Amino acid sequence: MGQAGMAAAAVRYLQARPVEALPRPELRCVREDERAPVDPGDFRRVLGNFATGVTVVTAPPAEGETSPAGFACQSFTSLSLDPPLVAFMVGRTSATWPHIARAGVFCVNVLSASQGALCRAFAVSGADKFAGVHYDPAPASGAPRLTGTLAWIDCTIHAVHTGGDHLIVVGRVNTLGASDTDEPPLLFHKGRFL
Repeated sequence: MGQAGMAAAAVRYLQARPVEALPRPELRCVREDERAPVDPGDFRRVLGNFATGVTVVTAPPAEGETSPAGFACQSFTSLSLDPPLVAFMVGRTSATWPHIARAGVFCVNVLSASQGALCRAFAVSGADKFAGVHYDPAPASGAPRLTGTLAWIDCTIHAVHTGGDHLIVVGRVNTLGASDTDEPPLLFHKGRFL
C-alpha cells in the first residue's frame, strides 16, 4: 500500500470513529517554583539548531490609525486544513501586536532567500518599517502584501492563546497565493540567515 492508500485508510478509520474531546486543561500562570531548570542561553542555543522559515506578518491600519503594522516572524506554522488555519507566535511585549490585534486581520508574507534586508527592516522597533517597501493590499483583509515574496496568506484572527512570554495567534485563512519562482525561502539557523 502506497502513501496515498495509507492516508485514505487513516481517513476512513478516523471517520468511522468519532474523536472524543480531551478535557480542557486548567489555564493558570506558571509559579516560580515550577520553572524548568533550563538556562535561557542554552535554550536559545540548542533550539537555534532548528532552521525556520522567515515571514513578515502585516496588518492594515486599524480604525483611528494612519499606517499599517508589521513585524518579522520566524515562528509561523500551518495548523489545520479543515477549517484552514495558520498560527504565529508573538512576544507579549511586542509593540506591533496591539496594532494587529486592533485590525483583527493580518497577512503572512513568506520571504525569499534574497529578502534578508527586508526581514531586518521589519525586525527593528520604532522605525517606519514600510519606508521604501513596495506592497499592495491583500484581497480579503487589505493588509500589506509585500512585493516579491514567495507566498502570502490573508487571514482573520480566529483565536489568541497564551504561551509563556508569547501569544499564540491563530488565523483563519481567507485567501492565499504563491509566486511562480523557484527561488528558495529565507531560512534562519543558529542566529543567522541561510
